[in-house]
Amino acid sequence: MDMNINPFLTIGYESKSYFCDREDELEILNKYMKNGINTTLISARRLGKSALIYRLFEDLEDENYACIYVDVYACTRLKDFTETLALSIFNKFPQKRGIGRRFLDFLKNLRPVITYEALSGLPEIHFDFAQPKEYEHTLIGLFQFLDNQQIRVILAIDEFQQIAEYPEKNIEALLRTIIQTLKNTQFIFSGSRKHLMLEMFNTASRPFFSSTQIMGLAEIPEDKYKAFIREKFAERNRSIDDEAIDFILSWTLAHTYYTQVICNGVFAGGKKNITVETVKRLCDEQLSQQQGTYMQYRSLLSPIQWQLLVAIAKEGLVTEPQAKDFLHKYKIGAASSAQKALIALMDKEMIFSIESTEKTAYRVYNVFLMRWLDRTF
Repeated sequence: MDMNINPFLTIGYESKSYFCDREDELEILNKYMKNGINTTLISARRLGKSALIYRLFEDLEDENYACIYVDVYACTRLKDFTETLALSIFNKFPQKRGIGRRFLDFLKNLRPVITYEALSGLPEIHFDFAQPKEYEHTLIGLFQFLDNQQIRVILAIDEFQQIAEYPEKNIEALLRTIIQTLKNTQFIFSGSRKHLMLEMFNTASRPFFSSTQIMGLAEIPEDKYKAFIREKFAERNRSIDDEAIDFILSWTLAHTYYTQVICNGVFAGGKKNITVETVKRLCDEQLSQQQGTYMQYRSLLSPIQWQLLVAIAKEGLVTEPQAKDFLHKYKIGAASSAQKALIALMDKEMIFSIESTEKTAYRVYNVFLMRWLDRTF
């Protein structure tokens, strides 16, 4: 462990030393991958899906699996998806030997344009085919190339729900057909838009119906997170009292990203002994720094959408957004208007739903925005 690194990472993945818990989820995913079970991993954004996948990769690569992570969040069409997959494979294997050399030879036959970004020096791959069908053939070739390398491949495709919005309407069927032919490749399909992911994998008329084991990801248990926070400060000969940790986990709702941001900021402050007063000041600073951004959201929403967003933020969790008392308390108006506003906020990913066997509840997606709205209005 590098003692010069802030132990509370807010982007990327470093190593298991900076990873908190997820032991049960890790064990399940490990078992699924080793036993040929493709898996759908679903959770709210920034809850740690990608880090969990990279943590799994760290273990599997020690056992000679080839693990490839493909983020398709920014892909809006089949061309983007194909290029992103090709680039992910290209980056995975050294080009001067073995699989990397064979893949480079394979790529050359496709006549790609390989460039390097001026500032970062990172490679970029582009195909310029005259016929859309050529992208389908290239995609098939990429998957078959991996499957023919006599190694076990784990391919994680993040934000997989994006493919449902591509202008090409046959992408789900195309991918499902390809995947069914592969013998040495296992898949993790992860996504943050739960209703879209569930529609893809739970609807009988969709190609991926019942083709994977679905796995949800919730917040890290507070006792585990509390021990992790205390341990990381102690490793650097610093201390943080229990009241301060409890406040952090309560204020961030133990959501991974927001907890990491606050812990990162507290650690960066340099104090040897952290108290709850130190944490509260940092939280206030965080909200003040984001105020300009949050105010802009108001211009992007209709008045009733904004009012409903504020109401949900102030309540924290709302189970009956069309209830008469709730609508009256926050002057939202008619139940039908509230329902339309609720759907719009869901589509804009300003709020999200939490389902249980008893009820569905709604919460503001961005925890910092929720705290700012509650404090300001």
